[in-house]
Amino acid sequence: MKVALSTASVYPESTATAFEVAARLGYDGVEVMVWTDPVSQDVEALHRLSEYHRVPVLAIHAPCLLITQRVWSTDPWTKLQRARAAAERLGADTVVVHPPFRWQRGYAREFIRGVWRMADETDVRFAVENMYPWRYRDREMLAYAPDWDVANDDYRHFTVDLSHAATSRSGALEMAARMGDRLAHVHMGDGNGSAKDEHLVPGRGSQPCAELLRQLTATGFGGHVVVEVNTRRAMSSAEREEDLAEALAFTRLHLAGPAAR
Repeated sequence: MKVALSTASVYPESTATAFEVAARLGYDGVEVMVWTDPVSQDVEALHRLSEYHRVPVLAIHAPCLLITQRVWSTDPWTKLQRARAAAERLGADTVVVHPPFRWQRGYAREFIRGVWRMADETDVRFAVENMYPWRYRDREMLAYAPDWDVANDDYRHFTVDLSHAATSRSGALEMAARMGDRLAHVHMGDGNGSAKDEHLVPGRGSQPCAELLRQLTATGFGGHVVVEVNTRRAMSSAEREEDLAEALAFTRLHLAGPAAR
């Protein structure tokens, strides 16, 4: 089981910085968040960074965010095709994808069938990630279709994100149990149930981060665990690295099992 660093975890620093930090701190690899940073969109630049820092790319996060609606085309299927091609070129075995926004009606109608079809064409796993309702004061908007709780639908592979579970006020352990042996990828972060997607360093919120990690070890989980945390409030690069070192230490400690503690 490998522990990777999401390149989103160094924001507002660059994708290139994420490779450097991952190498310095001893992460096993990176998950590339494809977004507005041009380097994150350039497969050959990513390949050079991986080779230079000797940090493998373990996963590609397809550009599914609101701010990436025009990255790698405006067509969502083209985005997934390019994510798959990037994964194959870089040696990554997983593409992380969000369920469609509800206003992407045609894409949403075909999403489950389309993801299965694409998964049949490659050895790369398309791991669909749990999301959350959008909330403002007392109002709730169901922004994703077919469902923000992807465990309710039939996908070949899943990603469970603990920060998203906190935001949706779901039980992360129960959600992972419903995903069963189709759980292929984990985004390790924390949260306190705020309407904001917090992505705290694991151990700083209320999520069962340690319990899930121990469960992964006990059940022989064969996927990757990716540290995806928000370090935007760090006052310096050194403080950011301290947070990322703490997250890595926490994750490895609890993956090691009770005997290691």
